[in-house]
Amino acid sequence: MLSSTADHLYWMARYTERAENTARMLDVQIQAALLPQSAQAMERGWRAMLSISELDHAFEQRYPKLTPRDVLDFMARDSDNPSSIASCLRIARENARAVRGTLTTEVWETINTTWLGLLPQLQNQLWMHDSGRFFEWVKHRSHLSHGVIVGTMLRDEAFYFLNLGTFLERADNTARLLDVKFHEAGNGHDEDAGDAQAAGLESTHDYYYWSAILRSLSAFENYRKAYRDAVTPARVAELLILNPDMPRSLLTCMNEVMTNLRHVRSDASAETERFAGKLHAQLSFDRVEDILEQGMHAYLTRFLEQAYDLGNRLSHDFMVPLAA
Repeated sequence: MLSSTADHLYWMARYTERAENTARMLDVQIQAALLPQSAQAMERGWRAMLSISELDHAFEQRYPKLTPRDVLDFMARDSDNPSSIASCLRIARENARAVRGTLTTEVWETINTTWLGLLPQLQNQLWMHDSGRFFEWVKHRSHLSHGVIVGTMLRDEAFYFLNLGTFLERADNTARLLDVKFHEAGNGHDEDAGDAQAAGLESTHDYYYWSAILRSLSAFENYRKAYRDAVTPARVAELLILNPDMPRSLLTCMNEVMTNLRHVRSDASAETERFAGKLHAQLSFDRVEDILEQGMHAYLTRFLEQAYDLGNRLSHDFMVPLAA
């Protein structure tokens, strides 16, 4: 496969996944903002949305003061923000159009219809009046794209590069969300895994807080099936990092990355596969107690750095290299 084709497929999948992840985070934040809380706590929650995507500086350059409406507009509609939902779906469609002949008709029509359906919603501001329905629509279109890819694409290199993009982006988002939320919950005390976390203590606020994180990753019902009792930070971390049966956990994502990487391996990618294998092995044998002991922030920061490095290695070995 041409490196440019692999590049377009990989980024088409990543941007589709990124749009869905952004919709998930914003939807849960809107629900969390309805809970009783101080103005400072509410502002921290909205700033966390920007921090997860590393958009703090870009937002501050555009807006003199943070308001929920401006954050929503910036992360959902703003075409100058490359990580907004609108930008992600536009870039995904541009990448799909560049490799139209590699995709099935159903995949192309799904991606194209998503973009065409987005435009009128953004132009008449309907999405702002019923943002929950809009975010559900974005998630549904992303799920539809994934389903059509699985249901119609030949299991060849194109399919594997699409999966590489999807699961590496998903892992990155899960890690960012956990990192920011653990910091926000403990105001930094997650570095030493405080006694309250270790004991699994729960207040009403904690319950809604951690439940919101689980819902943002479609994991609340799965948590109840796995643990059947109180929602605690340690178990949230265990489910979303180490559980191989949780679709959005870091371990599940790396299982998929390894599987698809083996299908496209080449002589030039041996070192990349070894690097990915080390990251996968670490997740496979880690325990949540050890992660909390060393500090959640340190652990997730290291994972994000390694995931970023892995993305660069994939780009160098198979695709159009990223600009220096």
